Amino acid sequence: MPTFFSVTAVTLAESAAPASTLIQWKEAGVEHSALWRSERGAAPPRRIVEADDTMAADTAYRLACEGTGLLWRGDFQNARQMVQALARRIDKPPKASKLARVAIKKAADNAASGVPAGQDFHLHRQAQSQRARVLGMVLIEFGADYGIDLRRAPDAKQACAEAWGVVGEGAQPSVASLRELMGVISAHEWRKKGVEIPALGKAPNNRIHPHYGVFSPVRGEYVDLVANAPLPANPGSKFVAFDIGTGTGVLSAVLALRSEVDQVVATDLDPRALECARENIYRLRLPNPVKVMQADLFPEGQASVIVCNPPWLPARPGSPLEGAVYDEDSRMLLGFLKGLPAHLAPGGEGWLILSNFAEQLGLRTRAELLAAIKASGLKVLGRIDAKPDHPKAADASNPLHKARAAEVTSLWRLGAA
Repeated sequence: MPTFFSVTAVTLAESAAPASTLIQWKEAGVEHSALWRSERGAAPPRRIVEADDTMAADTAYRLACEGTGLLWRGDFQNARQMVQALARRIDKPPKASKLARVAIKKAADNAASGVPAGQDFHLHRQAQSQRARVLGMVLIEFGADYGIDLRRAPDAKQACAEAWGVVGEGAQPSVASLRELMGVISAHEWRKKGVEIPALGKAPNNRIHPHYGVFSPVRGEYVDLVANAPLPANPGSKFVAFDIGTGTGVLSAVLALRSEVDQVVATDLDPRALECARENIYRLRLPNPVKVMQADLFPEGQASVIVCNPPWLPARPGSPLEGAVYDEDSRMLLGFLKGLPAHLAPGGEGWLILSNFAEQLGLRTRAELLAAIKASGLKVLGRIDAKPDHPKAADASNPLHKARAAEVTSLWRLGAA
């Protein structure tokens, strides 16, 4: 019979930091406390149970669905196998999967009541959120130095330090889901290996190294659009380009390699993105200067080309990590459009990088996009399209395959009306 522990959560301070909650529990008569870490903002479970190699997967699945955290005390590799076992139970065919039955019933109810377009996408997100919640119930405890005191556990100290911050004086133990740890380790490997970007030239000096929490430029079609789009013919005495929401800095690097461009100014609000972009720009040794600075969209001044690749889907992010994909109420998109005319140099162009995936899902219409462009005092000078070639576009088993198969990524060339 599993031993259950009640969890007390204490907010340390008013903070947006993921590790701002202390959880406390008593185990084998001993008081324990640790920082709760959840990048997606999940609350700590109200109770946890000691789990190890002897726990049956069906028992673990039942407990996880009930919202009970499984604090792993067994072999680390067996914990990974447990998460895989939970995933298999969630992903069973509809007749056997409770989550799938609920989603199908909601879809039928919505179809009967005339729910607007885009509902399939929202149901898919809801199912994915429920799936993440259940799989996130397998918990790992870390020492104050990010060490993991489990058999066959990896040395993840460097990966955790990159994601959560370097261990300092007064550091405390912490608890996070095993899935979160695997994401941290995966990000560390991507950061070491980097992503090859052919538009940056020949290997090995053509790699972008994404940091944890910064969107990786694995979809190359939008990078190639910026690398090959024709630049304005009359930029003035100095050709300045702005890269709004730079992320890893990949588009700034591509612009800095174009011989006509004298200087690039890259902006972002996310400290992780700023650090990532600065590191990549420094490593690439680009021929033209790139200034990376913190700003809410635009820096001061004007530019001949202003590039923005906002999140493509107008929906609420479920976590800070989803902020590069979801743009609630199209805030960044509309902010870019509204601010663009004031920052365009005479004859300058704004390059809006946008997929029509939102249109295919019924989340935004082409008419709404064109109306927003016009209302901002802009006109469309041209559009260059590219067909994505990422694996999901060809995966017929993906629930959103129909929309993905019809997706087109565009570089909209915008000028002052």
